Amino acid sequence: MTDISVVIIAFNEERNISRCIDSVKELASEILVVDSLSTDRTAEICRNLGCRVISREFDGYGTQKQFAVDQASHNWILSIDADEVVTPDLLDEIKSLFARPSIHEAGFEICFSLVYLGRKLKYGGAGSDYHIRLFNRTLGGFTKVKVHEGIKVTGKVARLRGEVLHYSYRDLAHHLEKINYYTTRAAESYVQRGKHFPKIWVILKFPISFLQFYCCKAGFLDGYPGFMWSFLGAFYASLKIAKSIEMQEERR
Repeated sequence: MTDISVVIIAFNEERNISRCIDSVKELASEILVVDSLSTDRTAEICRNLGCRVISREFDGYGTQKQFAVDQASHNWILSIDADEVVTPDLLDEIKSLFARPSIHEAGFEICFSLVYLGRKLKYGGAGSDYHIRLFNRTLGGFTKVKVHEGIKVTGKVARLRGEVLHYSYRDLAHHLEKINYYTTRAAESYVQRGKHFPKIWVILKFPISFLQFYCCKAGFLDGYPGFMWSFLGAFYASLKIAKSIEMQEERR
C-alpha cells in the first residue's frame, strides 16, 4: 500500500479545520498543516487532532501550497483546503486506489462541489469543477502564483468519481470579504500584464455575467442560493475590471 500525505494550508480556520481533518484522518499516514501565523485556535486544534503543524508567513497560494508539498514525508500528496471536506465515497475510492500494487498515473482529478447558503449548488457554473489535487510530487507540483493556483504534472491524469465538498463561504458577509480580496488580486494581475478595459465594460460585464450564471447556466434551478451566487458572481466579474481601471488611473 502506498502512503499518502495530506497537506493543508490554513489561516484563522478554527471554524472549519476540524471538519476538514476528520474527513481525511482515516486515509493518510500524515496530515501536514502549514499555518499562516493564525491568531485564533487553528494551530492548536490541528495539533490536538494529531497533525504536524508548520508555521510560515503567507506569501501567495501557489508558493505556500508548494512549500507544504515539499515538507511532506511521502511522494503521493492529497492537497485540500481547510474549508473543504472529502466525502466518504471519495475516501473509499482513494483507499481502493492505493491498495493496488502500483499506480501508473501521475495525478488524479477530483470533482469539487460548492456548498453555498446551506445548499450544494448544481448549476450556475458552480456545479462540478474538476481539479488535480491527488498527485505524485516527483512528477509535478503547484504553479507558483498568488491566486488561482493549480497543479501541473507530467504523465497520465485520471479522473475519480467521488467528490470534495467546498464550504467556501460562511455567509454573505464572508462572501463579500472574499470578493473584495480576490478582485484586488485579480486587478493587480491585470495591471501587471498591461491589460486595459474601457469603462463601459464595467457596466456591461455585470448584466452579461448575471445572465450567463442565472439563465444560460441555469442558476435559477438552485433557488435562492442560486440567485445570490449568480448575483455576486456577476458583481465579482464587474468589480475586478473596475478596480483594474482605478489602479491604472492612479499610476498615471
